[in-house]
Amino acid sequence: ESIVGAIQSGGLEAEVVIVISDVCDSVILERARAHGIESVYVDPGDHPARLSMSSQEELADHLIRAEVELVVCAGFMKVLKKPVLEPFAGRVINVHPSLLPRHKGLRAWEQALNSGDAVTGCTVHYVTEEIDSGKIIGQRQVPVEQDDTPELLHARIKGAEHMLLPE
Repeated sequence: ESIVGAIQSGGLEAEVVIVISDVCDSVILERARAHGIESVYVDPGDHPARLSMSSQEELADHLIRAEVELVVCAGFMKVLKKPVLEPFAGRVINVHPSLLPRHKGLRAWEQALNSGDAVTGCTVHYVTEEIDSGKIIGQRQVPVEQDDTPELLHARIKGAEHMLLPE
């Protein structure tokens, strides 16, 4: 929504040509359809935490067919491998809920709370085969409040992500 909104307001010169999810009933697919954007479900395979290689190949095929210039991973919680990264080398970005290189991986906002960080935030970075390790494109800080719960902090980080990603 933040990307589409930035495009519609004239703040981002881009076009969303396809939205792909590995969750068949995901909200993002519904939102894409509501905006008239092609939406595609890719079955992740047998393991719920990983995309199978055939699923990665199918994902890449959809992106290639749609003539995608930049792949944006937003809320996509699977590691991309060679079948996607190779044809889109240097053209896959991700938004991550921490100030990388600190707190890589899952539930980074909880990692920040557990570490006693005074500040956390979000990062947009290039995707490489190593998780959350690609070159940083931009970051936005979010203060950690004394009474923060994981849910409150995560919500504030998501707000920062929605501003940073279109930038």
